[in-house]
Amino acid sequence: MSLASPLSSHRLVRCAVLMMACISLVAGLFTTEAAAIDAVALDRAKRATIGVLEDTQDQRTPDKPGKILIRGTGFHLRDGYLVTARHAVERHETQGTIIPKQIRVMTTDFHELPAELVGESAYADVVLYRVPEKHRAVLTAATPFATGDMNSGDEVFTIGYPLGWGPTMAFGRLGNTNTFLQTVDTRLLQADLSVCSGNSGGGMFNAAGEVVGVMHAIIQTEKDPQESHCSRLAFAIPAPLAQRMVTAALSGQPLAFSRLGIQMTTVKDGTKWRVAVKGVSDPAKSAGLEKTDVLVAIDDMEITDAAQLKNYLIERTTPGQQVQVRVRRGDGELTFVVVLAAG
Repeated sequence: MSLASPLSSHRLVRCAVLMMACISLVAGLFTTEAAAIDAVALDRAKRATIGVLEDTQDQRTPDKPGKILIRGTGFHLRDGYLVTARHAVERHETQGTIIPKQIRVMTTDFHELPAELVGESAYADVVLYRVPEKHRAVLTAATPFATGDMNSGDEVFTIGYPLGWGPTMAFGRLGNTNTFLQTVDTRLLQADLSVCSGNSGGGMFNAAGEVVGVMHAIIQTEKDPQESHCSRLAFAIPAPLAQRMVTAALSGQPLAFSRLGIQMTTVKDGTKWRVAVKGVSDPAKSAGLEKTDVLVAIDDMEITDAAQLKNYLIERTTPGQQVQVRVRRGDGELTFVVVLAAG
């Protein structure tokens, strides 16, 4: 599955693809980046990783097992809940794209398990399934979402099934932690990792084995679209956004985001470009913000650009939450308390 890249000589590839391959327990080659990663955390992340199986069962011979084809990757979060990329499970049928109510997955020690849909988000490209209780004892490891921010240069690794083969491990470092592609509206984490089609939905882990992102896309550098989709330009949905989707799914509520009620523009502030209010509506208007206010900070975070503020609202706040917005108006600074709306 691919999308056109804005770079004419490149192709943007969302990682899930059907490839016929045998499963191997070869763990991949360790590089120097792996040296600082805790061995226990590495083993836990590997055992928590699952492969998303393609349905190859022939309905004409239901007693005959289908072939083993892995189309994507995922990970066990806790209590039988499995997280993967939405596009790693979606099916394209005559009536359109559907998300299956049930999938089958395989653990790294070859247990094939069913999993039932709990919730999904096209916005975040994340989907949540759950393994039935009678099968959960097979899931011997779980891996949590990381708390706190990741920084450029931090060591990361991923485990998955590139081209349907694995599990393999790839080690690298984070690049831009606030980058964008046309596949989703949210920011993405960019990392220097060797990954391929089939890594979609797998965890991007920090050195402690916690999930900092859900593998989402690569930029393919081969000119021939028929060649294997692999790259060292990898992108992941940030953990805070994936966790928001999981929390919403577990509560049975739709994924809702906060709205501040401002339109933004950029203005020159001395030698620096800053974000200013171009248009204002509720709830910001009721709180006292006005057009031409220069945005300085939200809560304790300095506002540096419009994307950063948008990401903060999406990932760190919920509708109904109070935030403090500090602005520069004229020669002074003012602070307003805004109760965020749903949007």
